[in-house]
Amino acid sequence: MATSETYAAGAAAAPKPFITAERVVYLLLFIGLVALPFFSKGFFVFQVTKLLIYAIAILGLNLLTGINGQFSLGHGAFYAVGAYTTAIMVEMMGVNYMLTLPVAGLICFVFGFLFGLPALRLDGIYLALATFALAIAMPQLLKLSPIEHLTGGVQGVIVFSDTFDPEVPFGLPFDPGTWTYLFTLFVGAFLFWLARNIVASRTGRAMMAIRDNPIAARSMGVNIALYKTLAFGLSALFTGVAGALSAIAVKFVAPDSFTFALSIVLLVGLVVGGVGWLPGALIGATFIVFVPNVAEEISKGLSGAVFGFFLILVIYLAPQGAGGLLRAGVGRVKRLLGSR
Repeated sequence: MATSETYAAGAAAAPKPFITAERVVYLLLFIGLVALPFFSKGFFVFQVTKLLIYAIAILGLNLLTGINGQFSLGHGAFYAVGAYTTAIMVEMMGVNYMLTLPVAGLICFVFGFLFGLPALRLDGIYLALATFALAIAMPQLLKLSPIEHLTGGVQGVIVFSDTFDPEVPFGLPFDPGTWTYLFTLFVGAFLFWLARNIVASRTGRAMMAIRDNPIAARSMGVNIALYKTLAFGLSALFTGVAGALSAIAVKFVAPDSFTFALSIVLLVGLVVGGVGWLPGALIGATFIVFVPNVAEEISKGLSGAVFGFFLILVIYLAPQGAGGLLRAGVGRVKRLLGSR
């Protein structure tokens, strides 16, 4: 005779339904984003393209900081490596721009993994200082004379100098701006799906265990060194792909485009969206793309101060970012419904 424990175990083992409220929301958001360029003007489409690119980079930073608990002030360097990889392959090697994305991601993965090895000895503020040094050094390294024939030195590299725009494949009836947006959207959707699966996998659980309690994780057999360096590599991969997409969208790369300010912008997007909440990357990217424009419209001379005010206001109202605010709202609604 089956006991209540048996029924409980069966219920726990039952697969989740394929159609959930969360998946419906994601689907509706994706459909809305696909339709956006057909109802918007060209410059706004370009802005949203940049938004999606930043969201991918913030997603990568979230894997490192939000999921694994390692702090980075140097992700602008990985962004730069991805952008220059695509620019060099397209402009100097004649490689199709779509084929450069996996190469940029792989190079950045190796770069991030190798950087993560010495970073194993560092933690907290010391790791932040090491990544800060990486972000500061990258623009100067890109200007070095021995590699100037590849990077273009201070002048940078113009991407698509012959065609001026990325080629629309298969004769699709899109203008280059719309195609770049849709291409970025589909790449971003794939990377978001990949990130969610990584977090839900054994690798993701190991990363979160290290974040929550490294000593307990080690006692359970988690290889701390492996998963910390793997987190750096995966985070760099996502950010490098974002940099590659930026080179395709902007059609120009230069060392001064990848200063320390870029790393700070990505960090701001991470905090605003919610540390550890993957969908928050889109909200954080929206903040860093559009709020500066709003601040400049309010006051051109004090746009930085206005932006700072908005940022302080967001942190005050939502100290845990958009993710924490959403969780608090959902919890409040559940309590209200439960009390009735």
